[in-house]
Amino acid sequence: MDRIEIFSDALEASLRRLAAAVDSLELAAEKRMRHHVARATAEEEYALMQDDRSRLAVELDAALDRSRALEAANFEAGERLAQAAQTIGLILERMDPAAD
Repeated sequence: MDRIEIFSDALEASLRRLAAAVDSLELAAEKRMRHHVARATAEEEYALMQDDRSRLAVELDAALDRSRALEAANFEAGERLAQAAQTIGLILERMDPAAD
């Protein structure tokens, strides 16, 4: 073998190693990009879930406030109805002296 063939064989081997290294680098870059996209998607979904959680917490607080207000109004209405029934009963007793 002469020097040119040795050099040519060495050059071909070097080019094969370089091509393999470039392929490995491209695969690593593609894998990293997919990971980055997946992570960005996961972070976006997490942020959306946090927003939903905050919105639902506000809605729940508002619903609880409305529920408490309705309970208070219901209690007050019940008290007024009881008072009105008692007043009507007293009026009816006064109007019908035979009820005594």
